[in-house]
Amino acid sequence: MNAQSPKIVTVRISRINPNDRDILLPAYATNGSSGMDMYAAVEKETVVKPGETVLLPSGFRIEVPQGYEAQVRPRSGLAIKHGIGILNSPGTIDSDYRGEVKIILTNFGKENFIVQRGDRIAQLVLAPVVRAEWVEVKEVQQTSRGAGGFGHSGR
Repeated sequence: MNAQSPKIVTVRISRINPNDRDILLPAYATNGSSGMDMYAAVEKETVVKPGETVLLPSGFRIEVPQGYEAQVRPRSGLAIKHGIGILNSPGTIDSDYRGEVKIILTNFGKENFIVQRGDRIAQLVLAPVVRAEWVEVKEVQQTSRGAGGFGHSGR
């Protein structure tokens, strides 16, 4: 089986402050990475207390191509080690949004979490978008599952 190279899509990116070269732009950590690491563009150390949610700057804005979205997702290492997650995950960056990409970081853990300038705090995934066209009908087709959900198949 031959490994296929991933499709490359060009995305324009600009720094909020062109002089902030110490904050890295999103980047893939390995050849097999689906998400690009995102870095905190905080001006000073930021303490996120247990149960607290903060909005953190990334230091960049992007032009997501039409037909795609960028998704802000949590980092698994921060989740398992510190109880840190992303609310509204994945956060969607639409193709027509031109503001700064920000990260809604939540501390689900029991201890303060400190964010330093330049810390890897999230990941960014570019994904294709499929749009739906509704066709209103009197009834939808039935299946053997029916309306069963929310644990209907057991534990």
